Amino acid sequence: MTITHEHSACILALDTCTESCSAALQYQGQIYTELADAPREHSQRLLPMVDSVLKQAGISLDKVAAIAYGRGPGSFTGIRICTSMTQGLALGLDLPVIGISTLAAMAQMAISEHQAEQVLCAIDARMGEVYWGQFVAVDGIATLVGKEVVSAPANVQLQLDTQAPIVACGTGFDAYPDLLALGKGILALDAVKYPDARAMLILAEEGIKAGLTTSVDELEPVYLRDTVTWKKLPGRE
Repeated sequence: MTITHEHSACILALDTCTESCSAALQYQGQIYTELADAPREHSQRLLPMVDSVLKQAGISLDKVAAIAYGRGPGSFTGIRICTSMTQGLALGLDLPVIGISTLAAMAQMAISEHQAEQVLCAIDARMGEVYWGQFVAVDGIATLVGKEVVSAPANVQLQLDTQAPIVACGTGFDAYPDLLALGKGILALDAVKYPDARAMLILAEEGIKAGLTTSVDELEPVYLRDTVTWKKLPGRE
C-alpha cells in the first residue's frame, strides 16, 4: 500500500521491542516525543504516549499519514505489543504502516545525533546469543551491510572498515563486552542503548519515499528466531 509523500509527512512512530518504550510524531516540520525505560509496562504506557504526542501537536489520529512500528528484533513480548498496538491504531482509519528495524533505529540515532559513519548494533537476545547488524551512513541514513542476524557473540563477523571508527550501540555490548574487541576502532556509545521512535521517523520517511508502506494486514514483525509465530487480531484474515 502506498501513500502520497510530502516533505515532513505526518508520521507516528511506536516502539516497545526492548526495555525502552517510545512514541514519536512528526507533524509540520516538528517532532514530538515520549520515551520511558519501563520494562514490563509497555502495554500500559504506549497508548498514553501516543495520546500525548498527538495532543502536543494539537491533532487527532486521522491527520496521521502512516504509522511506523518497531518490527524487531528484540523481546518477543515487546514485539507482539508493538505490532498489536499498531494494528489496533491503524485498523479504524485504514492507515498504511511501515516496519522499522530496532537495530536500524539505533544505528540511525548514532548517525543523526553522534555523527557516526559506521555502526555495529547488538541487542542481548538471551540464551547466549545477540541480535546484531552492521550499518553505514549513506547520505545520513543508516544502511544495512549484509543481513541482521541472531547468533552467539563469537559468531559476529565484521564487514565494516576496521581501519575507521566503528560505533557500538545496544545492550549486547554490556552483556558480552568481548564484542568490543572485534576491531581496534570499536567504541561503545552509551547514549544509545535502545531504539528510539524519534530515530524511526527518519527511516520511515525514507521508506515512504521508496514505497515501502503496506496495509495493516501485511504487517510483519521480525523475530530472527524461527520459533515464534505472529497471530493477527481475531477476525482478520
